Amino acid sequence: MMQTILIVTTSHDELAPGQATGLWFDEFAVPYQRFREAGYEIKVVSPRGGPVPLDPRSLDAAHPDPASASAQQALDDTIPLSESVRHDQYAAVFFPGGHGTMFDLPDNPHVQRLVGEFLANDKVLGAVCHGPACLVGAMLQDGTPAVSGRPVAAFTNSEEKGVGLEATVPFMLQDRLQAQGGEVDTADDWAEHVVVDGRLVTGQNPQSARAVADAMVRLLRGT
Repeated sequence: MMQTILIVTTSHDELAPGQATGLWFDEFAVPYQRFREAGYEIKVVSPRGGPVPLDPRSLDAAHPDPASASAQQALDDTIPLSESVRHDQYAAVFFPGGHGTMFDLPDNPHVQRLVGEFLANDKVLGAVCHGPACLVGAMLQDGTPAVSGRPVAAFTNSEEKGVGLEATVPFMLQDRLQAQGGEVDTADDWAEHVVVDGRLVTGQNPQSARAVADAMVRLLRGT
């Protein structure tokens, strides 16, 4: 039977009054295509369900093709994230980024539960750019922050300042992960950078999306 990868996106569509945000499209579309090429089924969920808001800047940066059209269609009607979404239904979980994730992934009880379950059961968990916001507030069964003592990559303070949003986001992701004990490993701004720690795979920025997906597939295949 074909295995399924769960992708959890944001549902949040406003960065500030009059300033749209959401999912960064290529951080979803590129891994989505890679997972399908590798023979996995995909299930897409979001905190509210329904259509996923896309950061308009990410559409300007995307390169439309038939495969990305398929990814776009997968975002048109997502399933609401709820208690019925469990780790034992999926081979892996992936959290793409976009600034929307900074608002509705941290401290979300269903996200916290899923992250804790995947890590506790040594299952593959991937996240890229702002997607590692899924780790913020997530705890292991003993009450330890899920990210504590683990090397991770995420959108850096330098990159956030580079896009001029350091005063707009609710917190700086690098700082928050470090405050919870994470060992944030950084590379140059906009350089592809992926950190693999056991079965936790994290990437720094949009340029790292394909490499995160590749690393996840290798872990799933045991290669």
